[in-house]
Order: sequence, then C-alpha cells, then structure tokens
Amino acid sequence: MIFLCLFLIIVFENAAVLATVTLDSHLHTPMYVFLCVLSCLDISYVSTTLPKLLAMIYTQRKNISFVGCMVQLYFFLSFVCTEFLLLAAMAYDRYVAICHPLHYSLIMSQKHCAKLLAVVGIIGFLDPGLFAVLISNLSYCSSNHIDHFFCDVSPVLKLTCSDTSILEILIYINGALVGSGALVLTAASYVFIIRAIAKISTSQGRQKSFSTCTSHLTCVGVFYGTIICMDTRPIKAFNPEQDKFFALLYMILIPILNPIIYTLKNNDFKHSLRKMTHKIGHNDTSKMHQNVRSKVTLRD
Repeated sequence: MIFLCLFLIIVFENAAVLATVTLDSHLHTPMYVFLCVLSCLDISYVSTTLPKLLAMIYTQRKNISFVGCMVQLYFFLSFVCTEFLLLAAMAYDRYVAICHPLHYSLIMSQKHCAKLLAVVGIIGFLDPGLFAVLISNLSYCSSNHIDHFFCDVSPVLKLTCSDTSILEILIYINGALVGSGALVLTAASYVFIIRAIAKISTSQGRQKSFSTCTSHLTCVGVFYGTIICMDTRPIKAFNPEQDKFFALLYMILIPILNPIIYTLKNNDFKHSLRKMTHKIGHNDTSKMHQNVRSKVTLRD
C-alpha cells in the first residue's frame, strides 16, 4: 500500500503539472515546456520499475524474464540519462533568460527549443543502447537471483561470470562524458548567471532574478547527489542494502519533490493551477445544477 500510494502521488503530481501547463496558454514558454518534459520523464522512469515491484509484492512471484530485465534496464538508464541532459538544457534556458533577456525570445524560440529537446532525447535514448546490448550478451552462469528490486547495472553485472573490466571502464567513461559533461554545462551556466545577478544594482532585483533559479538548483542538487552516491563506486564494491536505499531515493523521492519544488514559489503556475481547479469545480457544479433542474422538470 505504501508503494502504491507513492506511485499514485507521483503520477498525480506530475500529471497535474502537465495538465496545468497544457491548458493555460500563458505558460506555453520554454521554461514550462522543459518542466512538462521533466514531468513526463519522472512518470516514465518510475513506471519502468514500480508497477513491476507492486506486482511482485502482490503476487509474491518475484521473477522477471531475461528480455524483460534487459528492457527494464535499458529504459531506466535512458530516462535517467535524458534527465541529466534535460537539467543541463534547463540551466541553459535560465542562463539565456538572465544574461541575455533582450534576445531570449529569439534564442529560445519554439524552433530552437524543439531542436534542443530533440538532441536531448536522441542522445538520452541512444547512449544507453550500447551498454544494454553489451550487458545482454554477457554469459550468466552463476546465479539468477538479483539482489535488488529492479534490473539495475550493478546487481545484474554481479551475476555474470564474464570479464566485465572493459565494460566497467566504458561505463565510467560514459558517465564522465554524459553525467559530468551535463554537470559542467549546468555549473558553467550558473557561474555566468551569478555574475550577471551580482551586477544588478538593487537587492530586490537580485533576489527576483535568483528566485527563478533556486527551484532548478535544488532539483539539480538532489538528483546529482543521489546519482553520485549510487554510481561512483566500482561494480565489485556493490552493497545491496545501500544501493537499494539510494535507488529508492532517485526513483521515488525525486519525482515526488520535483513538481513541489518547481511550483512552490512559482506564482504564475500557482495562479494557473488555482484558475484551472476553480474552472473544473465550477463546471462540475453547473452540471450538478443542470441535473437537478432536469429531474425537477421531469417530476413536474
């Protein structure tokens, strides 16, 4: 019941973000488009793991086919990799908004925003493909018991009797290129943002400018913090209990916190959400009154 409630909360929160941004034309800006994509990613990578976990808990049949395991591993890695790149793209969006406000509409036009999202998606889904193929072609002659609640790289590689030293090196190189590369781009964007904010003469102006970045910075800190704790150790140093804890953090905590962090101090979003909720409530009340009137007319 706990995991089911958490899954429903994640889906509800992120679906609310998607619905609010989609229905309110005032929120059709690059920042909110990126937020919609982030919500889709959060729903997606939770959906690759939690439903299967819920099914195993309910039926007590704790098994998964080899193909299903590899598919789960690939899509989970793809969604996480895409989120790395998306957070870097969101940092670039904030950099342009604060450092080049007069050219923002030109640099972050719908066409350029679509191209940026396409690059993020293509790299995010192509990059883990090689590792999924390599892992699936290893020899598994030891045990078929995965000491984890989903098919992640470390627990799966613990089962193989093949030499994984080269594969581990490739995984760390890839992590340095993708994860660290995205982090460097994000950090560089915020270096320029802080320099631009420092030049603002009024404290009110500085606070207003920086408030647009605090949500993104918080999400970046939580996301990278859990990923670094999880993936910066060698495969041989795999600790099942520790890895399960950190996996739960970035699988459940991050998708729950992201919508809250991004909308908590966002007055535009809160106003749109209240307006949409009021509109839905008003429509439901109107329908109820119409039903009551029709029943009264029929009785008369």
